[in-house]
Amino acid sequence: MLQFVLTWLATAISLVITAWLVPGLTITSFTAAAVGAIVLGLVNAIVKPILILFTLPLTILTLGLFLLVVNAVAFSLVGYFTPGFVVAGFFPALFGSIVLSFVSGIIGQFFSTNNY
Repeated sequence: MLQFVLTWLATAISLVITAWLVPGLTITSFTAAAVGAIVLGLVNAIVKPILILFTLPLTILTLGLFLLVVNAVAFSLVGYFTPGFVVAGFFPALFGSIVLSFVSGIIGQFFSTNNY
């Protein structure tokens, strides 16, 4: 349970930092970031695998680069479903998804409970 709460908090902080770094992304409050972290988890668990399955031929044709577009669409869906989280277009969603992966990877190192 502690790992779940720490991951959720790390994702919310990562969303705030990403919105600060990427122009075109706006988060009005930390509550919106916390709700956005939950919606991001749901979109990544439910919608993203379906999108990957439907776009598999195009992903194979582009040697996996189309997955960046799938990530941007998933990030846009999070902005659409989360009040207080605005994604201004495709390119902010694309850059936001890339920056979010880097930022959450760095922040996840600080919140990790593994003692390797």
